[in-house]
Amino acid sequence: MQNDTLLLVGNPNVGKSALFGKLTGKYVTVSNYPGTTVDISHGKYKNGDIEYDVIDSPGIYSLLPQSEDEIVTRDLILEHPDVKVVLVLDARNLHRGLVIAHQLNEMKVPFCIALNMMDEAVAQKYHIDIEALAAELGVPVVATVATIGSGIKELHSAITNSAVGECQGECPVDIETSAAKIVELLGDTGFSKHITRFLAIGYMVEPGSLPESLKPKDLSGIATVAEDMRRQYSVSISSTMSKCRQKHVSKLLNRIDYSAGNKTGDFAVTLGRLSMHPVYGGFIALAVLWLVYQFVGVFGAGMLVDFMESTLFEGFLNPLATKAADLIPLPAVRDFLVGDYGIVTMALTYSLAIILPVVGTFFIAFGILEDSGYMPRLAVMANKVFRKMGLHGKAVLPMILGLGCDTMATLTARIMDTKKERILVTLLLALGVPCSAQLAVIFGMLGSISALGLIIWIGVVSLVMFITGSIASKILPGENSDFILELPPIRKPGIMNIIAKTGSRVEWYLKEAVPLFILGTVILFALDRSGVLVVIRDFAAPVVQVFLGLPEQATDAFLVGFLRRDYGAAGLLDLQQQGLLDGTQVVVSLIIITLFVPCIANFFVMIKERGLLISVVMSIFIVIMAVTVGGLMNFVLTSLSVVL
Repeated sequence: MQNDTLLLVGNPNVGKSALFGKLTGKYVTVSNYPGTTVDISHGKYKNGDIEYDVIDSPGIYSLLPQSEDEIVTRDLILEHPDVKVVLVLDARNLHRGLVIAHQLNEMKVPFCIALNMMDEAVAQKYHIDIEALAAELGVPVVATVATIGSGIKELHSAITNSAVGECQGECPVDIETSAAKIVELLGDTGFSKHITRFLAIGYMVEPGSLPESLKPKDLSGIATVAEDMRRQYSVSISSTMSKCRQKHVSKLLNRIDYSAGNKTGDFAVTLGRLSMHPVYGGFIALAVLWLVYQFVGVFGAGMLVDFMESTLFEGFLNPLATKAADLIPLPAVRDFLVGDYGIVTMALTYSLAIILPVVGTFFIAFGILEDSGYMPRLAVMANKVFRKMGLHGKAVLPMILGLGCDTMATLTARIMDTKKERILVTLLLALGVPCSAQLAVIFGMLGSISALGLIIWIGVVSLVMFITGSIASKILPGENSDFILELPPIRKPGIMNIIAKTGSRVEWYLKEAVPLFILGTVILFALDRSGVLVVIRDFAAPVVQVFLGLPEQATDAFLVGFLRRDYGAAGLLDLQQQGLLDGTQVVVSLIIITLFVPCIANFFVMIKERGLLISVVMSIFIVIMAVTVGGLMNFVLTSLSVVL
């Protein structure tokens, strides 16, 4: 049987993942693209006598790459000379998607088009002459509704008949001339002349976009040509190329009489418009975030966690495991399994009884927001705030997830476009975003003192995050990405689609995160048995008592906070209930535990995502920042004799 590669390509939110699922079924693996944090999904798909390795590439806007996602998608095409591409387009927004079709034509890559979401296009009275579009582009075009499998049979035939397109737009003459010079200087690249030309244009757009195989070459000559070309343009070459291709796409769509009906009275359209209004959009965003918090923070982190932890694990599974462990004659082995730092009593209880209900409910809420089309609008509303911290609106997504679980939120920092932005989001999450379980304990402690305590806590934590983000964005090397986000229409979420997405993400959590919890627990067990934890406690006690003005017992709370932030906060709550913390000490201790080093599970995920060196530097900075701010607040509140 012949084996080939099939690559799904398209803009974000066009239904690539749903189409991938229909083609591959359940035989799916997810992995990072080598050298990146970009996830790509692999699956198998049989079409006649050919079995395809199907790859679901990240959502992109161009194959002239300016982000890691776009570089990965471009490189996937380069790595597979015989690849066939399925270009997935949103039938209601062909202008943006067809830019990629022109670029595939320029690269002479065989492809077909899945014109997806045709049901919504028909409902909104779009007119698309599919046969005319296929004739203009010179490739097969089929209408699909991936969520229900409509058009999949016709897509099988289109994949078999994938072709190199005939329609492509020309670049401005001076850019073509410079591209020809770069092609000549590159010499033999190992790629076809069409792809080499495309890489030359890509180099003028973004010098760092060359594939790794070409980077050892002497680039001084082509760098001079590219720099001379960039100086000739008052706007970027990227903008020039984009306008040029959009012009060709507009002419193409005019020739096929592409148009939409009158939707001004549509409720979903009106809601979508209001959700980005400067005033109404803010109220809608607050309402949505409140509902998400009620579902995730109250129902997930409250009711579900209470059932899973207290009833299922503490009431049944852990006692059962303890009785079974009593049959083991070696005390060290028993402690390893069911002790204070046991695999069952800590790692599995933490990851399955406490974190899984929180992230599970968040995945459901996230799927609803994603499927409804509201998520990009929330990012637009948050853009101005995050811009002041060197980020853009996309950062609101991992920040919201951080209120459920910082560990999972760190993994979702991958949605940011540049390495600099991903590092910055990871830093801010670890520094000042409390998980929902910790937040509940914090609010409980603050509720027993004056309202001024709550205001001080929120103000100090927010100010520290804002200042840290602003300064770090200027210090960290690298560029900030443009805030480009596709705005799909507001629509009713599909129940089966949400179930499928949630199931896939929960499976990913069980495979990716749970092993990290187990590893962290094993390390803590070793530190405890070796006496290292006692040494750390003795070393930290003077700082806690003298500089922070807290009782000696608070040292244990901060140490436990590294295992689990909410355990640390719970330790402080116990001290408050014993009368060992006054109002000032409550505020100081909660500021520290909020800004304190991330829990051990989050630390391991940080290492996985950002690397050991960056994670260690971040953690050291966070500890110093938390202790420094806590000490300063202790000095200020004590000096001013503030009563809380």
